Amino acid sequence: MPDKRFHAKTQRRKERWTILILLLCVLASLRDLRSQEWPYYGGDQGGMKYSRLEQINLKTVEKLSAAWEWRTGEEPLSQYGTSPGTFQVTPLMIGNVLYLSTPYNRVVALDADTGRQLWAYDPKAYEDGQAPNGTGFVHRGVAAWRDSQDGNKLRIFINSRYRLISLDAETGLPVASFGKDGAVDLTEGARWPINRKHLTNTSPPVVYKDLVILGNGVADRLTYKNDPPGDVRAYDARTGNPVWTFHTVPMQGEAYLETWQDKSWSYTGHVNVWAPMSLDEERGLLFLPVSTPSNDFYGGRRPGANVYADSLVCLDAATGKRKWHFQTVHHGLWDYDPPSPPNVITVTVNGKKVDAVAQLTKQGFIFVFDRVTGRPVWPIAERRVPPSNMPGERAAASQPFPTRPPPLSPQGVTLDDALDVTPEIKAAAQTELKKYRLGPLYTPPSFEPMIMRPGIIGGANWGGGAFDPDTGILYVRTSNSASRIQVQKPPAGPQGETRGPDVDAEYVRAGSTSADFTLPGFKDPLPLLKPPYAHLTAVDMNKGEFVWRVPYGDNAALRSHPALNDVKLPDRLGVSGNSGALVTKGGLVFVAGGDTVLRAFDKTNGREVWQAPVPGRTNGTPMTYLSRRGKQFVVVAVGGGRNASLVAFAIVN
Repeated sequence: MPDKRFHAKTQRRKERWTILILLLCVLASLRDLRSQEWPYYGGDQGGMKYSRLEQINLKTVEKLSAAWEWRTGEEPLSQYGTSPGTFQVTPLMIGNVLYLSTPYNRVVALDADTGRQLWAYDPKAYEDGQAPNGTGFVHRGVAAWRDSQDGNKLRIFINSRYRLISLDAETGLPVASFGKDGAVDLTEGARWPINRKHLTNTSPPVVYKDLVILGNGVADRLTYKNDPPGDVRAYDARTGNPVWTFHTVPMQGEAYLETWQDKSWSYTGHVNVWAPMSLDEERGLLFLPVSTPSNDFYGGRRPGANVYADSLVCLDAATGKRKWHFQTVHHGLWDYDPPSPPNVITVTVNGKKVDAVAQLTKQGFIFVFDRVTGRPVWPIAERRVPPSNMPGERAAASQPFPTRPPPLSPQGVTLDDALDVTPEIKAAAQTELKKYRLGPLYTPPSFEPMIMRPGIIGGANWGGGAFDPDTGILYVRTSNSASRIQVQKPPAGPQGETRGPDVDAEYVRAGSTSADFTLPGFKDPLPLLKPPYAHLTAVDMNKGEFVWRVPYGDNAALRSHPALNDVKLPDRLGVSGNSGALVTKGGLVFVAGGDTVLRAFDKTNGREVWQAPVPGRTNGTPMTYLSRRGKQFVVVAVGGGRNASLVAFAIVN
């Protein structure tokens, strides 16, 4: 009898272990299934832009070719004076359906295998006229949330200009119980009246539990008092009711008010989060890349450091309470707002595991912090920078410089940086450069025209970086182009809708254009500075060191310039662009942006292993997924205006 009881007990124990192992296998399968989707703008809430898919790899990538194409079909609308801008979206893929936004802010659902349109919703954002951002309508993505109280139904959120809209993912219809008939007016409850037509909203919201959280887009170069404030808000994802607000410019009684001298906190706007935000979902930590105050290039009306402008801010996602912040630029005067989604990563530094967050910047810096405490992972030095010669301007005496990793882009301009493809062209470029104020990084703008490098779209931009959690390497595509900056006084009095009634002759504004020049006898411009104009860099985030760095893309206009017909140019000139990279377990880094090619690189050494032409300039950051039929796709948005499309690549056997 004892032997039988022992045997039965042993058998039951084995059965329990078998059931447990089966359950673990099921859970692992579910995790694998989720990893085959692309449920968030950055692949995951932390914006890593990483996929564990391996069907497309170093051996099979040569078989990659276009599988399908979907066109937006959007046209200029003369009755509203609008035109669609470039197609910059990165879609989501959930349940074998792609969800995406178009330049006109339409939301579209596509079959993930074929690209067939399932439904489209049009918020008619164009009825309020052209978006005042200088580039036409653009939008980069949507967010998804499941309603646990309504059959776990999937909802899709888009922040379209001044509205937050909730859609039923199955039908594309507004969810009537959300806000008013499916939409929330984002201007309600603002600290002062807002011209709603000055909100743009280009980046997707973030969803945390039952909250949908968003910043806002405010058109650049607005120069009037009480322009739209950049407050970040959370809404109940089910009802649309406001839950919390974080003031990016502090109000009376809040911390850091003293950094907004002369009561400039009471009328200064912008300081908005236009770039994508990131989330440590497990800890409930929300990371905000907060932008520059108005005016981008002159701060005489807002003396002081201007906290939280040009900062990485960490909030409690549930309450909106500040956890910590770091200001990457004091009293910003260069439009050097942090443009990219912070990368929520885990690294090992000096043998110690660190849950970190990395913020890429237009200056070409990577600021790296312990994501819980906000302490820098490597020292950040405060260094003296040039003073301003502008009347009424009090530029910061110093700025923060990370000691690791090294800068991703060239910083500042000297005559030695002139385009040097021939001795004659170098001399002409240097002659042109002498007409401008030159100097190191953080040379303040003034009435005297200057050349600023990196320019307003470089080094890193809204495409951000892609992080490989298996190796600790961050892949970043940067632009090395420069901008021509000059501050001017505007005419006195009201200057129309985009300027507002509070502008006066003392409130200066600034213009920025590309830094180029024209040779005598030629009509086509040449860049003032020498190539390369873009890089793809692999950064070991465990050590804060570069692994490799290669020029990215080519500059067709420069290569075909008549003045260079007999000149041997480098194989890769580099091409400026805003979009970012995607890294996969299959050993590849896919990169787009700036020209009409999608490229793949060997992630270990930066060797280009594949490229394919696309029917327009690549503008979106690529994403990847495994469809229900078992095929891995890589998808990228290209073109703009009438010629915008989403192109999917897959292996052709």
